[in-house]
Amino acid sequence: MTVALTPTPILETERLVLRAPQARDWEAWRDFFLTERGQWIRSMSNPSPKDAWRTFAAVTGHWVLHGCGMFVLTERGSDQGFGAVGPWMPVNWPEAEISWSLWSPQAEGKGYMAEAARAVIAHAFEDLNWSTAVSYIDPNNTRSTALAKRLGATPDPDAAFPGDPPITVWRHPAPKEVAA
Repeated sequence: MTVALTPTPILETERLVLRAPQARDWEAWRDFFLTERGQWIRSMSNPSPKDAWRTFAAVTGHWVLHGCGMFVLTERGSDQGFGAVGPWMPVNWPEAEISWSLWSPQAEGKGYMAEAARAVIAHAFEDLNWSTAVSYIDPNNTRSTALAKRLGATPDPDAAFPGDPPITVWRHPAPKEVAA
């Protein structure tokens, strides 16, 4: 039985299809979450499969609670999820965030996340009517910092952030500002 969240948009880019998370994404998510690669998106140092399940359920439930959420990245012609990017607004977050995670090391260095993030940022500003968006990034997360810079985001030292330092708040420009 296939269960789908409805209605959820599907975003398409030149190489990618971004869709809502599905049950079939669980194993790839779990495998990512439990590795060192998942350290940047979790608050615990020794995660268990139970922690992975709860976080995956939160990612999926975000769509129900907010009407938007993390999209799963798939290559056109394949439905195998290998990352996630999208709006993220937990109750204790000071601002709406564009969050991302690339689950597969084989997908690194191909520009997939930048391509997907640009589509999601456009979606947030144009379809969800956001007036601002940030990404909360640990300064030691050099790959995410590089992506934020590539997307045109700049550090906002005056912005509030969730949790304890160190966190850099990267403010994304509206797509129309990037095009200008």
